[in-house]
Amino acid sequence: MDRALQLLKELVAVDSINPSLVPGAAGEAAVARTIAEAMRGMGLTVETQDAAPGRPNVVGTLEGRQPGRSLMFCGHIDTVGVTGMKAPFDPVEHDGRIYGRGSQDMKSGIAAMIDVARVIAESGGLAAGKIVIACVTDEEHASIGADALVTRWRADGAVVTEPTDLQVAIAHKGFEWVEVETEGRAAHGSRPREGRDAIRLMGRVLQGLDEIDRGLQKKSPHALLGTASLHASLIEGGRELSSYPDRCHLQMERRTVPGEAPGAAAREVDGLLMRLRAEDPEFKGASKQMFARSPYEIDADHELPKAMLRALGGPAPIGMSFWTDAAILGDAGIPSILFGPTGAGLHSVEEWVETASVLKCRDALVALARDWCR
Repeated sequence: MDRALQLLKELVAVDSINPSLVPGAAGEAAVARTIAEAMRGMGLTVETQDAAPGRPNVVGTLEGRQPGRSLMFCGHIDTVGVTGMKAPFDPVEHDGRIYGRGSQDMKSGIAAMIDVARVIAESGGLAAGKIVIACVTDEEHASIGADALVTRWRADGAVVTEPTDLQVAIAHKGFEWVEVETEGRAAHGSRPREGRDAIRLMGRVLQGLDEIDRGLQKKSPHALLGTASLHASLIEGGRELSSYPDRCHLQMERRTVPGEAPGAAAREVDGLLMRLRAEDPEFKGASKQMFARSPYEIDADHELPKAMLRALGGPAPIGMSFWTDAAILGDAGIPSILFGPTGAGLHSVEEWVETASVLKCRDALVALARDWCR
C-alpha cells in the first residue's frame, strides 16, 4: 500500500473528536502523537505547540540545502462527532474509497501533505527553501490551533488541504453568529391581559430575518461564492404549557462574502430590533454578536494559485462555501489557497475519500513545493 494511504488509515483509526463540540471527547492529543512520530520518521524537525491544555498543534519542517522561499501545508486534525456511525474509527477500504470519520474532512489532506515531505526527502531532498507542515487543532469549532500557529510560524505561501475535489480554491465564505433574546411577561395561560408572549415576539424577529435573507439573495453575487445568507440555527423559550413565556432565545448564523464589512449580521439584527421597537413600544428584544470569522479571497493572478494550477495542470480556480483556516493564515499575511482530495459525506454518517485522489493531491503538492521553494 502507498505510504500516504497507510498513514491515512492510521489517522482515521485514532479518535480525535473535538471536545468543544462533544463534551468529554478524546480531542487531538493522540492523533498529534501519531503525526509527530510519522514526521520524525521521515527526518523532519518536529515541534508541538499547545493551543490549549491537551490540544496540541504539530509542526514539522523540512529545510532545503540553500535559502529560498517557504511553503506551508496546513490542515486540521480534529473531527466532528460520530453519532449514527457504525464503525467510525475502522478505516475500511472498498472500491477505491477509504471510509471512516475524518477520511475526507480532513485526514486525507493531512496524510497527503505529510507524505509530500517523505517523497521529497527520499528523492534527494529539497534544493532550496523550506516546507512547513502544520497540523492544527480545533478548526471544527473556533480554530484556536490556527490562531496559535500564526503567532510562531510564517511562510511565503500556504496550501490548506481541505477537500476541494482536486480543484484549486482561492476564496471561501465567512460567518457571524448572533444571539437574540425577546422578553415577554410571565402569566397564567388563562389571563392574556397579564401575559406577553416572548415566543410570538420572536416570531416577528424571524419574519424580519426572512426579509433580510431575501434581500441578501437579490444582491449581485460574488463571482465564486454566490450571495451571502442567514439562517436561524437554534431556538428555545417558555417554561410550561399553561404559562405565557417570559423569554425566548435565538441563535442565528450569517454567512458572509468578501467585500462585506465585518459585523454585518450584528448591524442587520440591531436595525431590525430598532424597527420592531418603533412599531410596538412594548416590544423588548436585545442582541449581541457571539463569534465571527472573516471570509477569504486571494487574487487569481497571485503567483501562488498560478503555481498550483501549473503543478496540477487543472482548470480555473473555484470558491468554497465553507469556512477554513485559510482566512486566519491570510489575515496573518500568509497568502493561502485551498487544495485537497475528493470524497463525500463530511460531517455525515457515511464519510469517505477517493484513494486515487489522495495520491494525486500528494503528487501535485510535491510538484508545487519543488517549483515554489527556490
